[in-house]
Amino acid sequence: MSSSSDADLDPEAADYARLVGERLRAIRRQKRLSLQEAEELSDQEFKASVLGAYERGERAISVPRLHRLAQVYQVPVDQLLPRDLDDPRVDGTYLDLTRPAAPGPRKVILDLARLDDIGGPTGEMLRRYVAMIQVQRQDFNGRVLTIRRDDLRAIACIIDTPADHAGERLDQLGVLFQGTPVLGTAR
Repeated sequence: MSSSSDADLDPEAADYARLVGERLRAIRRQKRLSLQEAEELSDQEFKASVLGAYERGERAISVPRLHRLAQVYQVPVDQLLPRDLDDPRVDGTYLDLTRPAAPGPRKVILDLARLDDIGGPTGEMLRRYVAMIQVQRQDFNGRVLTIRRDDLRAIACIIDTPADHAGERLDQLGVLFQGTPVLGTAR
């Protein structure tokens, strides 16, 4: 089954194909891949010229091909689709991998001794994630851990809160080091 060309699509479908193309291009660029490198990564399953046509909205990609491309790029398939304004995920609780991170708290320092006070699966996931950060950084002082912005985005997902409210939520959970100076967003 071949993909439709832009000329075969009604105007609304052609507009949507262009929006999908923008997302495809954004993800590929975020992965720092050229069209040729994406072709190689897919073992020539997706030709550079066809990927370019998808990205320009000149061809509509089928659902099975979109699924396969998500696997090639190693992203959830819904990340390859544009957001609708009436999509409930637009409220900021959905992590858009192509949008720059919102400025987070200036400094978030976790009190590692207090992490044990958070029970349930959330507490367990948070402790495991923090332990992974410690191993990665070789930071085993055991008392506090400064959280970087990208780590804070992941922690926000773990504690089920928008990234721009993660510092506040961690404070509510009682795991912020009391010497943490500012939790407001940088201006």
